[in-house]
Amino acid sequence: MKRTLITTALPYANGPVHIGHLAGVYVPADIYARYMRMRGEEVLLVGGSDEHGVPITLKAKNEGVTPQDIVDRYHGIIKKAFADFGITFDVYSRTTSDTHYQVSSNFFKTLYEKGEFIEKTSEQYYDPEAKQFLADRYITGICPHCKSEGAYGDQCEACGTSLNATDLIDPKSTISGAKPELKETKHWYLPLDKYEPFLKQWILEDHKEWKPNVYGQCKSWIDMGLQPRAVSRDLDWGVPVPIEGGEGKVLYVWFDAPIGYISATKELTPEWEKWWKDDDTRMLHFIGKDNIVFHCIVFPTMLKAHGDYNLPENVPANEFLNLEGDKISTSRNWAVWLHEYLEEFPGKQDVLRYVLTANAPETKDNDFTWKDFQARNNNELVAILGNFVNRALVLTHKYYGGEVPAAGELTDTDKATLAELATTKEKLQKALDTYHFREALFEAMNVARIGNKYIADEEPWKVVKTDPERVKTIMNICLQITANCTIALESFLPFSMEKLRGYLNVDALAWEDLGKADLIPAGHTINKADLLFEKIEDATIEAQVQKLLDTKAANEVDSYEAAPAKDNCSFDDFMKMDIRVGTILEAEKVAKTKKLMKLLVDTGIDKRTVVSGIAEHYTAEEVIGKQVSILVNLEPRKLRGIESQGMILMAENADGKLEFINPENEVVNGSSVS
Repeated sequence: MKRTLITTALPYANGPVHIGHLAGVYVPADIYARYMRMRGEEVLLVGGSDEHGVPITLKAKNEGVTPQDIVDRYHGIIKKAFADFGITFDVYSRTTSDTHYQVSSNFFKTLYEKGEFIEKTSEQYYDPEAKQFLADRYITGICPHCKSEGAYGDQCEACGTSLNATDLIDPKSTISGAKPELKETKHWYLPLDKYEPFLKQWILEDHKEWKPNVYGQCKSWIDMGLQPRAVSRDLDWGVPVPIEGGEGKVLYVWFDAPIGYISATKELTPEWEKWWKDDDTRMLHFIGKDNIVFHCIVFPTMLKAHGDYNLPENVPANEFLNLEGDKISTSRNWAVWLHEYLEEFPGKQDVLRYVLTANAPETKDNDFTWKDFQARNNNELVAILGNFVNRALVLTHKYYGGEVPAAGELTDTDKATLAELATTKEKLQKALDTYHFREALFEAMNVARIGNKYIADEEPWKVVKTDPERVKTIMNICLQITANCTIALESFLPFSMEKLRGYLNVDALAWEDLGKADLIPAGHTINKADLLFEKIEDATIEAQVQKLLDTKAANEVDSYEAAPAKDNCSFDDFMKMDIRVGTILEAEKVAKTKKLMKLLVDTGIDKRTVVSGIAEHYTAEEVIGKQVSILVNLEPRKLRGIESQGMILMAENADGKLEFINPENEVVNGSSVS
């Protein structure tokens, strides 16, 4: 096996980290690093904070502090959260370090001197009032695709479309509010198109074993045709462009951030080059799906262009984790923050590690819910693993004063149980070697399932009354299975397995011992044990759900802005509107439409057809019999071939839900609204 360098995506140091970060990147990386170390391999787990980029400057601007103030604050919070959850970084650095500035500057200069960059002058938006070029996130406007307001210069968050700032309709600077002007500026570009043949061979032919979500995204990008990508931008926060003509410009954050893996390694050890350049080192990138292109296409192109560095062997990227059916959003506080979790669930790091691994979004987005969190804790960690271990340890103390009994002659059941235990290593190793961590966790927990079934079937608490010699064999096997649990589950539940080893009074066992039935010798004394896991009650979960509901309600109130008043109309124009109360008699959704519903309304004057855009908010059955306010003298118009003779009055709630405008008490159809 080669030496293994494992890198993890660098989180932005503009806020704390949440469960999505853990599930997508850091727990899988830590599981794999722990597993490799248990196998006796030489491993380096590298991480750090990404402390450049526009999100950090935006936060600093909003808070009236410097970008350095922001990154200093959050780097410490993030680093502590990872340590608290047992992420075993060999080094956790930051991209504002002197070493990083030196390494990334030298990397740029090497590519520049080799003639790898394209130098281009282009027009970019410039704020004439702030007197500075504008990064994409400093520009907002109307999305040209969905026409939503507030789209950013790089992406519309309403429809998800990637944009160029020049695509926006009616762009505005978020710094001054001024309309930006196009102004010429010079930048350097990495010619990804030049390396397209190399990438086609290296990824599409040589790495077909990559996860389908990773391979598929890479193939899509390559098939569309790659374009040169700017490696510099006009900002004053970042690594300065280290050549003549680069004044007032910094390295684009996507360029300097992955170099952070190199600079962090150099900070850690003077032998850093063996981790990046030796043939007997393999490199793995653990990332989320939003970073696939950068780590599979852009960074490898940078490394290839440089010429001295290894390329990644695999990029086992995960998709996104949602929260209670909704996308995790730091701006809306729709998240479970790691530091808050530890305050509310002290000592339960492993419970969260377990649940996030069991629900890992390995090839598609997945969902975290508090009910599932409770169920997995109570039904799996407590009822299977905890129950088995507790019985094995307590009964050993009860019958033998904590001394491991010697096994006697084995029954067919004993032999079958130990044979099944012996298959664990191969299954677990296969899952871990292919980065299938959900499957690996299931196989690891199977050790506890084997033990739980065995002790329940053998019932030593009953057998001890009739055949005490038989119980010695049963308890010996139970203790051997318990010792195997400490190996199989070490990577997933490190805090709990350390505790369990303390109960067993053993040191850490080697990976090669997994599946063996002689891990604890007869006569060995085990210690008194407490419960490994405890049940989580409904009230605790209900409090967490309510906390999220309160957050959602607060977001709706905070984010709602009433539309500005329309232009004044004359009293005579207003008096022309004839609004009556009517009752919906019939309703049906208009075929091949999302929003339209055909209604038959008794207006008190007549019964008429009205087409209303309410089908996304109500079913036909819900609206039949409802009294509504209807504008009866609106000029008829055809919608999808149906003549609509009026308009139903609706109000749009803060959450976008449409509500009927109707009288508090039932009135006669045809009553005027005045």
